[in-house]
Amino acid sequence: MLNLERLRTLDALARHGSVSGAAGALHVTTSAVSQQLGKLEREVGQRLLAKHGRGVRLTDAGRLLAEHAERILSQVQLAQSDLEAHRGQVVGELRLSAFPTAARGLFPLALATLRARHPGLRVRSGELEPVPGVAAVVRGDVDLAVVLDWYNKPVPVPEELVKAPLLDDPADVALPVGHRLAERAEVDLAELAGEEWITWGEGEFCHEWLVFTLRSKGIEPNIAHRAGETHSQLGLVRAGFGVCIAPALGRNPVPPGVVTVPLTQRVRRHVFAVWRADADRRPSIRAAVDALRTAAGQLG
Repeated sequence: MLNLERLRTLDALARHGSVSGAAGALHVTTSAVSQQLGKLEREVGQRLLAKHGRGVRLTDAGRLLAEHAERILSQVQLAQSDLEAHRGQVVGELRLSAFPTAARGLFPLALATLRARHPGLRVRSGELEPVPGVAAVVRGDVDLAVVLDWYNKPVPVPEELVKAPLLDDPADVALPVGHRLAERAEVDLAELAGEEWITWGEGEFCHEWLVFTLRSKGIEPNIAHRAGETHSQLGLVRAGFGVCIAPALGRNPVPPGVVTVPLTQRVRRHVFAVWRADADRRPSIRAAVDALRTAAGQLG
């Protein structure tokens, strides 16, 4: 009889390509991963791993079993979803993630709604940027992620995930009071050439979007400061250290000394939820989407 947790370990190794990657995805030690895979090899009576440089690779038998493991784990998730749907009650545990401004702007209202409507549901939440959030859903680390893409730069979503739109989030440029453009009704991105920018962390999806968008307008961005949280960026704007893009979601209250001006390009982020298709029938997933949409509808 194949052990489900050992198959899950093999699946994680196949997805991440290394023992350390599998350990990180499963939130266990590398030693625990090695022990589980060793036991699995003894169960099947075949070598599943072979040394490859300083790491390991799957043998032919390992790849074959990993393909089966992926299907088996998907069927287990589907069985759990069907049982939960058959019971028809929103109970159990639900793991959610969201990018930081959605965690700030949507989660307090959405989680309060879920607690009021479904007291038997235990919700666990955390912050993940859009691309890691999608990956966490694919791996099964979280059940549902709130992610985003920009009007001109979509985030890749694998076919095995379901998407549900939550809201369109307009983004303005934030300027210090007294800036030459602060009293304008709207500003064109081209007028910001030469400005110092306050942006997100290197490699973050929103930072990559800003660089891509400015360069598409012929502007080479002058990145002066980085901050992962909107209010940290706005604090730097207030102190006169540059300008930033300020999406509406999660930015209120805008601090004194800062004004937000719409962009001529009408910049928007599309905010949506994603979850695995094999979990689509879970009442808790549907309840979470409804609560998120209720929270989105109550925003200013």
